[in-house]
Parts: sequence; structure tokens; C-alpha cells
Amino acid sequence: MTGHTDVVVIGGGQAGLAAGYHLRRQGLDFVVLDARATPGGAWQHTWDSLHLFSPAAFSSLPGRLMPTQPGEEYPDAGHVVAYLSDYEKRYELPVQRPVQVLGVHDDGRLLRVETDSGTWHARAVISATGTWWRPFLPAVPGRGDFAGRQLHTVSYRRPQDFAGRRVIVVGGGNSGAQIAADLAHDTELTWVTRRPPRFLADDIDGRALFDAATARRRALDEGRTDTGGVASLGDIVAVPPVREARDAGLLKASPLFVRLDRDGVVRADGTRTPADVVIWCTGFRPALSHLSPLGLRGPRGRIATRGTRSVEEPRLHLLGYGDWTGPASATLIGVGRPARDAAREIAGLLGARGRPTRSRPDVPIVSRTSAATDRASPSGRAAGPSGRSAWRAGR
Repeated sequence: MTGHTDVVVIGGGQAGLAAGYHLRRQGLDFVVLDARATPGGAWQHTWDSLHLFSPAAFSSLPGRLMPTQPGEEYPDAGHVVAYLSDYEKRYELPVQRPVQVLGVHDDGRLLRVETDSGTWHARAVISATGTWWRPFLPAVPGRGDFAGRQLHTVSYRRPQDFAGRRVIVVGGGNSGAQIAADLAHDTELTWVTRRPPRFLADDIDGRALFDAATARRRALDEGRTDTGGVASLGDIVAVPPVREARDAGLLKASPLFVRLDRDGVVRADGTRTPADVVIWCTGFRPALSHLSPLGLRGPRGRIATRGTRSVEEPRLHLLGYGDWTGPASATLIGVGRPARDAAREIAGLLGARGRPTRSRPDVPIVSRTSAATDRASPSGRAAGPSGRSAWRAGR
């Protein structure tokens, strides 16, 4: 099965949907390929208690306000999944799923997108696969010796699964703090961070974070002093469960350990903390393996970009991976502007403004499921499920 189109968007989550919205407005022919079998992207895989950092009105994709969730000032992940699914249907975005993209290749005049269900040829590609699908686990000495259970943020669901057990949560970002708070009442909890936790002021939510990220990008673009952006405010948004656990004295951080042994963790002074479970809230890396054939990746696995556009391959745009692909671009409210800019740049490159057309497969393509979405940020802000937590970046 093969097909030709102006633009292939890889990833059907919040970034992919925002890209589709703006590509449609530019009159470009496009298709969205999503590896997930059902709508909602990473939001459908988060822990049960996760809520956005911002009210619904400040957590919206372009063109459609997120409706409020009855009884909730800050919507939960299930509400986000429903919103993304409705968004895709409302705008009739051409999402095909489940389609796993295997590689993007330079085919001369076109880019060739190989998938598990055939090949697409496109004049441009937008990669919007996010980070949730590539969790980072640090190479800590003794990790293979530990006899208990180890899991990453992506596999955590609810505190009842660990009731009465000795649990070590590693990571001083949002996901680490939220999961530690979630476990504080039901487990024998040890929360481990690289440095003392930096909580944002209690009245700061996702709206302020978006403003800070935008102000930083504007300052850098204008050659002014770096404002520090979100990082200058702190590492942890004091969402209600985190604030309550902290104020109750249940959320106290311990210094980072140096290694694990069979029974738990060992600190620099030789003291040991026994554990049944270690939960690694140690962050994520960009999911970019499908772009490896282009040979563009540099330090830290990133691809050099100017805005969203690849510096070395102008037909490729990256969207929604973090501030390096647009300020607050990993958030629901923040991805709209870089998505708009990417669509405009592609339209300019292709010289293709006009009425919308339909992607044309060389043979009929049947969508394997209904319209839907992918990726967000379950660290809790109006973002996608990743989180600003890490071992080596490890707060």
C-alpha cells in the first residue's frame, strides 16, 4: 500500500492534531499517522489521579475551547482524552491508526515514509511523536541487583497497587512529586531527589508557566537577557494533592543514593534504605527513532531546529517536544502557535495555498479505527505525559 500527499504528520496527539488544524487552514493535502490504537494518545496511559495544571479554558487546542469538566476546576486525564477525540472528529482530520512509522527517508524530491502498513511519499513531514513513549532510566550502579519491583512513571497507575509496601520514588520534578504525594498515605514512602525540591508558589498554575515560557522565547528572539523561563520559577507545581501532602509533612525529600543492592538503596555515607519497590520518575527523551535514516540527530538525541524546522532538512518539522521546538510546545495551550508557524512555513516552501484537497493513496486505504488522537503531558500541567523529572537532571 502506497500513497502520496503534501504532508505526512507522524503522531496523532495534541501536537499532531494542532498541526492538522493549521495544515487544513493552509489548504494543504495531508495525512496523520498515529501508532496508537485508540484516541487520546499518552493521556489515556497516565496515573489515575492526574489532573491538568490549568483550567479547561487555558488548556485548549486552536479553534476549539476545551469544555469545563463538571465538579473539577482542573480537568482530569479522561476529560482530556474525550476532548482530543472530539476535536479530531469535529475537524474531520484524516487520522489513520494504528499505523507505526518505521522510518523517514530522503528520496530526492520527496520524503519516503515507511510504515507497518505501507509507504507514503510526501513533500514535507511533521514529526509529533512526543516523549512519553521513550521513558528514561538512569544507569545507576546495582540497578540489576535489586530484588524488588522497578517501574517508570509510565507504568504507575494508583496507590492501592502498593499499599503497605516500602516504596522509593526517585525524581524531583512534577511527576515525582505527584506520585510521591499519591503514595504518601498508603505506603512507607521515601522520596529521593538530587537537590532540595523547588516548589512553585501555591498560586501559580499552567497559565503562569505558559506566560513565562513565552516571555523567555520572546526575550531570546529579540536578543535580550534570558529570563530563565519556567525553570526560574521552580520545578514543581503545587497542585492540590502535592500541596496537601507537603503541608501535612508527608512529602519530605531525601538525598540521592549512589547505588542499589538486593534489598534497597545505599547512600554515599553507607547507610541503607530497604525497599520493596522503586519508581523511577526520571523523565523522558524525544521519541525520534523513526527519523534516524535522515542522519540528523545531534547532542542529547535532538535534531537542530530553527523554530520547528530542521536546520539540515527544511522539509522536516518537529512539533511538541518541548521548548526547543517552540515555547511551551509540549502543552495543550502552547502547541497551537508553533503548529501554525510550521504549517505556514511548509505552505511557503511548497508554494501551495489553495482549497483543501484529499490525500490520495495509490490504492484505497481503510482506516483501522475511528478518528482520534495522541500525545500530551501527564506530568500534570496542560501538557503531555512526560514530566520535568530526572535522575541526572534529577532534582
